[in-house]
Amino acid sequence: MPPDDPQALQALLTELRAEHHDLDERLDRLAGSPPHDELLMRRMKKRKLQIKDRIAAIERMLGPDLIA
Repeated sequence: MPPDDPQALQALLTELRAEHHDLDERLDRLAGSPPHDELLMRRMKKRKLQIKDRIAAIERMLGPDLIA
């Protein structure tokens, strides 16, 4: 579990959002260039969902006042 320090959580949140965005772009490129690797796409989508869940959990920990 991430630390309770709001600054550390905010930094982690920034990193996770960047990784989520990068995965989204990679998935778009991969889907646009057939034939694509279905297994790789499934793994990337799974990782993207895991990151999304972690982002949501951290946002809940920070509360509505601290979310940028």
